Amino acid sequence: MPIRDIPMFIDGQPVMSQSQDWRDVVNPATQEVVARVPFCTADEVERAIASAEMSFKEWRKVPLGKRMRIMLKLQALIREHTPELAALITEEHGKTLPDAEGEVGRGLEVVEHACSITSLQLGELANNAANEVDVYTMHHPLGVGAGITAFNFPIMLPCFMFPLAIATGNTFVLKPSEQDPSSTMRLVELAHEAGIPAGVLNVVHGGPEVANQIADHQAIKALSFIGSSHVGSLLYNRAAAAGKRMQAMMGAKNHCVVMPDANRSQAIDSLLGSAFGAAGQRCMANSVVVLVGEAREWLDDIVEGARGMKVGPGTQRDADLGPLVSPQAKERVERLIGAGEKEGARLMVDGRGCSVDGYPEGNFVGPTLFADVTADMSIYREEIFGPVLCVVSVATLDDAMAFINANPNGNGTSIFTNSGWVARRFENDIDVGQIGINVPIPVPVAYFSFTGSRGSKLGDLGPNGKQAIAFWTQTKTVTARWFEPENVSSGINSTISLG
Repeated sequence: MPIRDIPMFIDGQPVMSQSQDWRDVVNPATQEVVARVPFCTADEVERAIASAEMSFKEWRKVPLGKRMRIMLKLQALIREHTPELAALITEEHGKTLPDAEGEVGRGLEVVEHACSITSLQLGELANNAANEVDVYTMHHPLGVGAGITAFNFPIMLPCFMFPLAIATGNTFVLKPSEQDPSSTMRLVELAHEAGIPAGVLNVVHGGPEVANQIADHQAIKALSFIGSSHVGSLLYNRAAAAGKRMQAMMGAKNHCVVMPDANRSQAIDSLLGSAFGAAGQRCMANSVVVLVGEAREWLDDIVEGARGMKVGPGTQRDADLGPLVSPQAKERVERLIGAGEKEGARLMVDGRGCSVDGYPEGNFVGPTLFADVTADMSIYREEIFGPVLCVVSVATLDDAMAFINANPNGNGTSIFTNSGWVARRFENDIDVGQIGINVPIPVPVAYFSFTGSRGSKLGDLGPNGKQAIAFWTQTKTVTARWFEPENVSSGINSTISLG
């Protein structure tokens, strides 16, 4: 199979970079090089931003109905090309094909939501708010927006950004992850096939230098980032210093609380799937399970379930989890497993040394489970981003909530219970932005906003839902009075009153 060279996308066309710095894109199940991606030059990034800036002058004037019809066409194309997009995700990320297809579906939800832009971007009107005075709001696009995405969802995360930004009248510059860019580039091609004009959606590639150039650039008015806490914090500060809007969805340590009254098999199957699906490479993965009271007696069943999960290449549809994205990711996860042993956690299932027939070079780590985990251990303090589940046992729901609220992150949490009273108390007293009740991964549907909190988020407004419309637009409030042609002034009014 020929190795594909990944282009940029500037002014409506794929453009090959002239950079001397190219990186290999590797199939994590085989270590086969499947593509090469450039780290774009500063001039190339400048060209992409300039294209977006120039295109904004006309795109902002395009009627809402036309923007809606483009989004309608895009959602149809994504639906049609789901198998192709999923295959590209699996080839470069490693997640299983069913999981990749599910990712495309979650991205599709956002595009479907953007199809409602004719309603989403409506303003408000107060008729005759004062004597013959009307007050109304308009939601105008900002200008050039930008997005920087992580490797773990190469379709869903770009969909969290550019569809609503473009639908609201902005133009866009996207920097996808250099680790698995092919599916993102195919998505961008489909967007142009749907009718997005040249220059409205541009793509550049690269590392920290490109990200910093985007954060610093005065032409870019808003930046959306999804990735690690370290990088997100740095970019947030740079973007703020440059005077632009910024949203950063960052690291997590998500907890799954299991009450003794929960449906036992449903709870165990759910927590295992959420902990080990995509090899744990999800910012919303439940990497900590908190067993409350008698639910601690379920530990053996959880261990048995973890041992029974199937590891394989992403193309193997009956596999529960595939490889980690890179050898470096595998090394880090295995190092943290070793640290957990040294720090006194009880290693119940060890996924190190996992081998898969026919794939000796794959970055495989099997399901790993620690019991007796405490808050001071490395495996709890750090976001492992691998198939490692930490089990904590507490006596009461109050203890569980205190434990979770003491963690600096607030991306997501879930509880399994059959008690409405317990669930309601949990959702009101837990200090986490996204909550699942008998739902293991509480990523809300796209017409609700992504609302991670505390250390997992910087910026007031998150992706998707109403918050995304607010993030990508500037609200203008107009106070207007129209006089009759022959109206005579009643005199000077030097007060603040509208009269």
